[in-house]
Amino acid sequence: MSTPLLTQLGIRYPIFLAPMAGITTPELASLVCEAGGLGALGLGASDAFHAEAAINATQRLTSKPFQVNFFCHRVVPLDPQKSQAWREYLAPFFARFQQPVPTTLSAPYRAFDENPALLEVILATRPAVVSFHFGLPSTATLRALRQAKIPYWVSVTRLSEARYAEEQGCSAVIAQGIEAGGHRATFDPLCEAGLGTTELLGQLTPHLKIPIISAGGIVNGQQIEACLTQGASAAQLGTAFIPCRESAASEAVRQRLRVAKETQITDVISGRPARGIVGPWQQDVDHPRRPEHAGYPYSYALAKQLAKLASQHGNVEYEVCWAGSGVAHLRHLDAGPLMTQLIAELTASAN
Repeated sequence: MSTPLLTQLGIRYPIFLAPMAGITTPELASLVCEAGGLGALGLGASDAFHAEAAINATQRLTSKPFQVNFFCHRVVPLDPQKSQAWREYLAPFFARFQQPVPTTLSAPYRAFDENPALLEVILATRPAVVSFHFGLPSTATLRALRQAKIPYWVSVTRLSEARYAEEQGCSAVIAQGIEAGGHRATFDPLCEAGLGTTELLGQLTPHLKIPIISAGGIVNGQQIEACLTQGASAAQLGTAFIPCRESAASEAVRQRLRVAKETQITDVISGRPARGIVGPWQQDVDHPRRPEHAGYPYSYALAKQLAKLASQHGNVEYEVCWAGSGVAHLRHLDAGPLMTQLIAELTASAN
């Protein structure tokens, strides 16, 4: 079952926790590590202070390796006209809760290269792996990571992105199929290859020399073994771990996951394509004749404000609930028992 990537990391099982921002916690990451997998922290929405605190907390809970993840989305200035049109379009939804739509929009978090203090945190705390989503940071940052001998990965959704990642010194890539929950990892959100997890892995394996970590809709050990058979060095699971008691998911999200049967990709929530459980209000918003949204992450700020307002009135249907295509097959277990189950299924499939 061992692969060169597992040997390099010093872990036993090819089961990686996806670094989901707002969901992963030091407790969840450390339990995955202690069970023999690779834990993860999703720090894309964190500032340097909170990122350092999360890394330090995880390092206190486990001495085993884990990855930390950051967002490298292209920074696009807010378009005043699009912002106004989108705010006016959503105004009736705010009016349902007797509140006016916010008069301004701002990015709820910054891209990695906009926050140099994050690199300082990485160099100081030295996590086993740093991974990036939506692209790679500057060449200066990558040079600093190489000099510090800190491996770095990036999520990819097409062969051209994977080749670029290899050229830029990535020691592995996370091949994210379209079944994956949350935001699509495409470097350019307008360039969607639409490749499924199996199809993407099949396109990458003949062309890459670096290890491939397969991701997207994977929720059990049989699927992990299938990825390994097709050439992956490991599988990364996200939605499978959201119901765990140790995740930061709200009770409303846990309940929606318990009854959900399907997911959908939409860009009206955050301004960027993402897969999740689409509630009634998102369906209403995503009208064929809607105006162009305000862009990522500005639209996300507005959606989060609306969700918070609705929850204050006892309505949790507006809460964002990212999830992958395997949502109907989730096991609602704590992290330890879930890892035990995944390992047992993987071992049985391998034999």
